[in-house]
Amino acid sequence: MQADFKPLVVWLILNGKAEEALALLAENYGVSTPKLKVGLPKGHRRNALGCYTTKNETIALLDSDVMRNPFVILHEFYHHLRTQPVDKQHRGTEKHADKFAAEFLQAYENARRIQRFGQA
Repeated sequence: MQADFKPLVVWLILNGKAEEALALLAENYGVSTPKLKVGLPKGHRRNALGCYTTKNETIALLDSDVMRNPFVILHEFYHHLRTQPVDKQHRGTEKHADKFAAEFLQAYENARRIQRFGQA
């Protein structure tokens, strides 16, 4: 994994290119690219910003604003990653999904700090 991979993924999501970020993530981790849609499945918790459905390999988001939320996209991608490839059983806990997303956000913040320091 390249040093700039995680910051790039976060940058893509922040800049409205979540599908491109998911394709990059899928390629990097050797899994299929999940679909992305706006609108949570029927009966899903109203306070959730997103969810992953294993049956159709889809990350569903509460609304279009969440498309630019790297934490939610990465959290749900982790669930996609953990259900691959054989039996589609959910193996990722919320705590692990949060940690996965947080690592990407930390790498992005570190890259921003380095960039700012280099420009000073």
